[in-house]
Amino acid sequence: MIKISDEHAMVSYINKQRRTNHKNYQNCLFSCFLSQNEPKKVIQALEDPSWIEAMQEELLQFQLQKVWTLVNLPNGKRAIGTKWVFRNKKDERGIVIRNKARLVAQGYTQEEGIDYDEVFAPVARIEAIRLFLAYASFMGFIVYQMDVKSAFLYGTIEEEVYVCQPPGFEDPQFPDKVYKVEKALYGLHQAPRAWYETLSTYLIENGFRRGTIDKTLFIKKDKGDILLVQVYVDDIIFGSTKKSLCDEFEGLMHKRFQMSSMGELTFFLGLQVQQKEDGIFISQDKYVAEILKKFDFATVKTASTPIETNKALVKDEEAEAVDVHLYRSMIGSLMYLTASRPDIMFVK
Repeated sequence: MIKISDEHAMVSYINKQRRTNHKNYQNCLFSCFLSQNEPKKVIQALEDPSWIEAMQEELLQFQLQKVWTLVNLPNGKRAIGTKWVFRNKKDERGIVIRNKARLVAQGYTQEEGIDYDEVFAPVARIEAIRLFLAYASFMGFIVYQMDVKSAFLYGTIEEEVYVCQPPGFEDPQFPDKVYKVEKALYGLHQAPRAWYETLSTYLIENGFRRGTIDKTLFIKKDKGDILLVQVYVDDIIFGSTKKSLCDEFEGLMHKRFQMSSMGELTFFLGLQVQQKEDGIFISQDKYVAEILKKFDFATVKTASTPIETNKALVKDEEAEAVDVHLYRSMIGSLMYLTASRPDIMFVK
């Protein structure tokens, strides 16, 4: 966290150097007033004005969406715990652009058949995103991105669920009361399904057709033009052969949900996207740097192949057993990398 005095000193320095016209000036200036550290505990967050503001923004969404009601816990019922999750949202360059505080229910304590029933909700695969971008490149239209603020809070749950008051924000007059949840609070098992049903129903009512194979793809045709919408939980990318259809879609979403319009797509699910006149180019440079750092491979020597091609494999009886979880994590990371580097699937 940069202290207030340091923030003003930096702004003053930039002005003196006459660098206010630099292309990254606004980003640097904005970052000065955001916390660069993610708190591990609520008590740490409550000491930081940036995180307090982020928590208040989250609870404001709860109030606007009428998520819950403060009540006495009925006899025979139990309240599910809640906790704060703190994350720094970064852009494709790794610059912190937002401090996000999320209040989640400790859904792992829920019991199937008592606290929830059906929980399945379709989620877009990375292959679907790549196909979407390939089609957009072929048709020559621009892809845009939107983000739903606290998306799960728009889904209504049918079960009777109670949660504890948010840590650090307990009502001083009624500290023993709990909240009866009306909307799909993050962390609840049924939350993703409730949100998907709300969004898909709204789009279908407004003239969209759901994909036959990919249920997260929504299509709308207008004479010879087409509008495509791809949904990944609360992140939405969309594009059309007619710009006015994109504008209409943005207006449609803002009418029903609290949305953040993020302009042209540049970064999505770890994919860096460049939209140019001669096509759409994807890369995962930032993702590669992150996994190399995660597995401590940032400083190792490179090789054209991961192993000698003609070397026979023999079991090392004296070596320590391989960490199965670490190995699976490495393989999973490499598999995700094939979204932009399919050639590594065939390295021998």
